[in-house]
Amino acid sequence: MKEQESALKKKVLDQFLSGENLFGKNGALSPILKEFLEESLQAEMDEHLRDEDKGWSSGNKRNGKGTKTVKSNVGEVTIDTPEDRHSSFEPKIIEKRQRILADNLEEQIIALYGMGNSLRDISAHIREMYDTEVSTQVISDITDRVIPKVKEWQNRPLEEVYCIVWLDAMHFKVREEGKVRHKALYNVLGINKSGRKEILGMYLSESEGANFWLQVLSDLQHRGVSDILIACTDNLTGFPEAIHSVFPKTEIQLCIVHQIRNSLKYVASKEQKEFARDLKLVYGADTKDLAESALLDLEEKWGKKYPVVLRSWNSNWERLSAYFAYTKSIRKMIYTTNAVEGYHRQVRKVTKTKGAFTSDMALLKLVYLATRRIEKKWSSPLHNWGLTVQQLAIKFEGRLKLDIN
Repeated sequence: MKEQESALKKKVLDQFLSGENLFGKNGALSPILKEFLEESLQAEMDEHLRDEDKGWSSGNKRNGKGTKTVKSNVGEVTIDTPEDRHSSFEPKIIEKRQRILADNLEEQIIALYGMGNSLRDISAHIREMYDTEVSTQVISDITDRVIPKVKEWQNRPLEEVYCIVWLDAMHFKVREEGKVRHKALYNVLGINKSGRKEILGMYLSESEGANFWLQVLSDLQHRGVSDILIACTDNLTGFPEAIHSVFPKTEIQLCIVHQIRNSLKYVASKEQKEFARDLKLVYGADTKDLAESALLDLEEKWGKKYPVVLRSWNSNWERLSAYFAYTKSIRKMIYTTNAVEGYHRQVRKVTKTKGAFTSDMALLKLVYLATRRIEKKWSSPLHNWGLTVQQLAIKFEGRLKLDIN
């Protein structure tokens, strides 16, 4: 016995010093882990038969053993699992269909997936780090455990009032019925009255329109939103009509940056610099009156040459110029959709390696995990939010109640 103990200690020490896995396939402590797990399962079976109130007299009793291999962050181990005649035994230490023993291994797999790693990359990482083989199918099953969290997050209650909301889309490829389809993932980023950013929702669609936006805005309303002060968007088809049918008092600010980009597409390249310089006098004016005066000058100079561009500015002017009603600090936030585009840039770091997603849910899983990680950085209010929210409370009197005693 002493010789066996001495040999075990030596093997443990040798493997420890060489960096080998003590609990791996040939690890010195692997038999101890196996023995511990099997004894724990036997004890659970004894308790199950004792507490079932049917017991031996009911005819339920032990019915041989099965085997299963479980993975853990210290390697894998094959164990004998007790079975009962009625198949009513539900062990706790290792559940019936459980193949991953350690919770932190599952957490690491989901974290690696959320950072954009492929299933094969994750499998290789687990093998290298823990000397444990985890198939891509098992990894896929583990990441699917996120699905209930995705659905819960998509349906979570929201606050009553959001000061500013930005809407913009990301575009992805998704396989459906053997075909690759292009889909837009519309994300809604909001600022609550505490000045903190929050993704209110993400919605997949192949096309936009008033009906689609009505569904999105109705979803926000059903989850508790009663008012949105300012909505900032690109010129989304059907959005103004939809938002005013659900939130009739919301002010719409169209993205100036998108409008400028779209305008310059239709200006001859040799004249773009001059046109852009004249256009800056419009959107960079100190007041709306000065901006409208500059817009008239722009039309007089360029209107005949670029009538479509000027017609776009004039027809959208009321929604393009909404930001002139605010101080410069608020103007900076609302005249562009940069806030939500910044969020999109962070998401793309995770999704850029993907070709086509296997399903809508595969896409939503990954974006959800990326979003949860991004939102951890949004722990503080926006810079100088105390001053900003007071200005908004004055502008939207009665609609934004501040928590001041």
